[in-house]
Amino acid sequence: MESETFNKAGYLKDNFRLFHLTDTNSLPISYHYHDFYKVFLLLKGDVTYHIEGKTYDLKPYDLVLVNAGEIHKPVINSTFYERMILYISPDFLERYKESGDLLDSCFTNAENNHSHVLRVELFAKSRLYETLVELEGSLAQDDFASGLYQNTLFLQFLILLNRASMDSYSSAYIPNSYCNSKILPILEYIAEHLVEDLSIDTLSSKFYMSRYYLMHLFKKETGYSVANYISTKRLLHARALIQSGTSVTEACFASGFKNYSTFSRAYKKLFLISAREHR
Repeated sequence: MESETFNKAGYLKDNFRLFHLTDTNSLPISYHYHDFYKVFLLLKGDVTYHIEGKTYDLKPYDLVLVNAGEIHKPVINSTFYERMILYISPDFLERYKESGDLLDSCFTNAENNHSHVLRVELFAKSRLYETLVELEGSLAQDDFASGLYQNTLFLQFLILLNRASMDSYSSAYIPNSYCNSKILPILEYIAEHLVEDLSIDTLSSKFYMSRYYLMHLFKKETGYSVANYISTKRLLHARALIQSGTSVTEACFASGFKNYSTFSRAYKKLFLISAREHR
């Protein structure tokens, strides 16, 4: 699985979904990605989180922010593992951009800080955590206007999360615990040059590595092959273009594919739906 395909994990039809999960003796989790934003809150356990070539050793109450399309996996190093996970619809966040409320700023700030983990001081006693716990409790209730109340709490949580991400006095994006200095520039180059030639020969020449060393190092540090990583990123970019109104043919070539038939087959294989059906 790791070298050949990445599984899309989870589906989201609502504005959000919240999970509170506890495991003992967890099975290994493979690399995967989501169509939506994800907020992961570690409550208990020894967990290392891998995201796009970076590794984070988490502490309880760390918030992990994962963008839609980012390939990631947690590694559980303890027998007991408790966390809360919030899935967030990109369409929901997009609607608020029209009024100037950028509720995805916490994800943007994380990217600008070259991090995925937000550490909030005294998080367990914060309004942010209280709101999340209240949201969880409300989901088990069927009171008057419960759906409206739940959406209100969800919106309040997002506002508080974004405010916390901007408050350098009480919170901070933590640096990754480990990354290979040779891999990160390659990942950044791929992200910025998807439409260009990204063959193994091109990359090995660009970064002064032999073909074998590049492929071996990339797989060792990220868990997946260079070719499959590039293909997945191109397909995710194409899908985003298509969903924003770009024609399928234009999205194909704007994402770095040189052959429409190859693109069409790969798209359906990854998303289980044709590119034209995604419009």
